[in-house]
Amino acid sequence: MDLETRQDFTAFVGARSHALFRTALALTGHRQQAEDLLQTVLAKAYRHWGKVRHGQPEAYLRRALYRQQVSWWRRPMRGREVVTDRLPDVADTDPTARVDLSLALRASLDRLAPKQRAVLVLRYLEDLPDEEIADILRCKPTTVRSQAVRALDRIRTLCPELTHLAVQEVHQ
Repeated sequence: MDLETRQDFTAFVGARSHALFRTALALTGHRQQAEDLLQTVLAKAYRHWGKVRHGQPEAYLRRALYRQQVSWWRRPMRGREVVTDRLPDVADTDPTARVDLSLALRASLDRLAPKQRAVLVLRYLEDLPDEEIADILRCKPTTVRSQAVRALDRIRTLCPELTHLAVQEVHQ
């Protein structure tokens, strides 16, 4: 790789890695897994940067993030690290309701099926239309809509605190 291409890649990563990390974090739900996901995708993109940089590099990398995460979901469970909800040496020191709600919501998101989680990330975090989501996930737009409805219903079931919060906001 020539010096100009290397500098272009370094500048792009410096400018857009925060946004790409946010997407990776939303897809994985865990900081360390998001770091691994982003690092893997950037390492692969670096080899092809000469071609990638002339198109839409951020869109290319986002799509690569989604596809890499899906390929990781499909790997056999053997040999994977096990992620737990709580670390034994970390205490819940913040008793505020917002923190509790955030934890409950995160736990409910972790319990979604991978495709449902990806649909919610693409729709609500990335603000993509159903057609683009369907293209990225290689399914039909109707599948995207049904997965979103099922995911939101599941979150409402798993995290009833959200319903109480919504009712409180309506009455205020």
